Amino acid sequence: MTDTPIRLLLADDHPVVRAGLRAVLETEPGLLVVAETDTAEAAVARASEGDVDVVLMDLRFKGGMTGAEATAAITGRPGAPRVVIITTYDTDADTLPAIEAGATGYLLKDAPPEDLAAAVRTAAAGHTALAPTVADRLMNRLRTPAPPPPRRAPAPPPPAPAAPPPPPAAARLHLTEGTVKSHLARIYTKLGVGSRTAAVAAASDLGIINSRR
Repeated sequence: MTDTPIRLLLADDHPVVRAGLRAVLETEPGLLVVAETDTAEAAVARASEGDVDVVLMDLRFKGGMTGAEATAAITGRPGAPRVVIITTYDTDADTLPAIEAGATGYLLKDAPPEDLAAAVRTAAAGHTALAPTVADRLMNRLRTPAPPPPRRAPAPPPPAPAAPPPPPAAARLHLTEGTVKSHLARIYTKLGVGSRTAAVAAASDLGIINSRR
């Protein structure tokens, strides 16, 4: 053990908890509490001053930034101190965000004093310190394969393209529009009419076509 103490910052919004942590840690050789804060924001600011080796961070504060958010802000800086979460919450919804944010350790507040001191020394050395129940849960998650993603239903086939409209008479007969008009004019003259409707009526009267369907 070196003569340089491990410098600690206590971040918890309960004064009684901070007092209890200080009382436990300051009886341990080589550990020194240099500051306390009662908000996560203040912990981020104090940790940036460069004289803290390990931050003991509560997970939930009364409003404002959470312990996981403060951990991410602290550990995201170069040369940042280690962060050990110490809390009463040990569900996956609490532990995983904190560890993903960069926490080196995760302890519960009912841990024995010797476990707390050991976790601080382990974190200061750059190693992970987890409460046994948290470590077991993480190991079980690693051993249990994630369920495969649900299969998507096949996409419906694209709709069939609409049938194109029938081509005009001139196109079907491979005639120009002018030729068709010329033929119509001669038909009108022979029938003595002046429109297509009159031509159809006259041809029907003469029995040339049957207009009934």
